[in-house]
Parts: sequence; structure tokens; C-alpha cells
Amino acid sequence: MNADEAPEESAPGEPMGAFVVVAFVEPTPVGVPFSKRRWPLHVTLLRFDAPRGPAMAAVGRALAAHHDPITVRIADDANFGFRGRVRVSLVHHEPGLHALHERVLSEVAAVGGRVHSPQHTGRGFRPHITVQGDRRVHEGERVVLDDFALIDMAPDGDTSVRLPLVAWGRGAR
Repeated sequence: MNADEAPEESAPGEPMGAFVVVAFVEPTPVGVPFSKRRWPLHVTLLRFDAPRGPAMAAVGRALAAHHDPITVRIADDANFGFRGRVRVSLVHHEPGLHALHERVLSEVAAVGGRVHSPQHTGRGFRPHITVQGDRRVHEGERVVLDDFALIDMAPDGDTSVRLPLVAWGRGAR
């Protein structure tokens, strides 16, 4: 999808869905599901619930004003999640990435989206890339983020897979 286009809003009463907006580090095609245990490398911008149509429209509006790639530098590793069981590579502060996070957050809020873990948004936003076995980024590495996508966290109610619904940016497939 062209970043200047936003899908139409849905009809009233559409059920809530679970979504994540990401910047992919690894090439990931739209419409091809992947296992919840084998994510492509990515930076999460926001996790939220909303009806599908409004979710797509909100993210489309947020990304419509975003035209340039964002280059980030990888910081040291940290442990996230329950009891620190999730190994991640932190991303050094990058104003453009934080501004994009804020735009997505604002647009999702405008359609009544329910944000998961609000403590990890706004000032609590800590961008990172989760280590996936031997697939990872390394401290000091520079990564170009220009492949943004909206991910359905339970397509057709199946919570074992994730589905890229639509992508924006030069890297979009």
C-alpha cells in the first residue's frame, strides 16, 4: 500500500482485533503468516486492540506523513518480559523513531484503540529488537528501518500465527 493511502474505516460493530505496528529488519511479505514463536527481526512501535478497518486506517494515517527511512544504532542487550526471560538488543534513542511511535499512538487513540502495556508507550517507549535464536542484531550496528507493517496477532482467531496485513515504506512488499 502506498503510504499516502489509508484504507476505509470499517462498519460500526466490527469486532476488536489484536494488532502490532512494526518496523521490520528482515524482509517480510504481506499476506504470508509466520509462527508466533518465529518472528522476523523487527522493532515494535505499538501493540493495540481495535476493529480491523479503523486499525488499518489509523496506522495508514500515521505512516502517510512518514517518507524517509529511519537509521538506528543498536545498543547493548537487556532482558525483558516475565522474569527477564526475553533477550533483546536495545535501540539507541532516535528522535525520528520516537516521533513515529507518538504519531501511531495518537492515531490509534483517535479511533478508540486500546493500547496494551501503556507503560511502554510515550516516555516509556523502549525500542528494541528481540533476539531470535541465532538471528539477531549486534551492539554498534546501524539498521535502516523502512519496512513498516500492521500485523494481525490472531488472524481468523488463530493465536498461533501472525499475519502481516499491510505494509508501508520503501521496503514494503
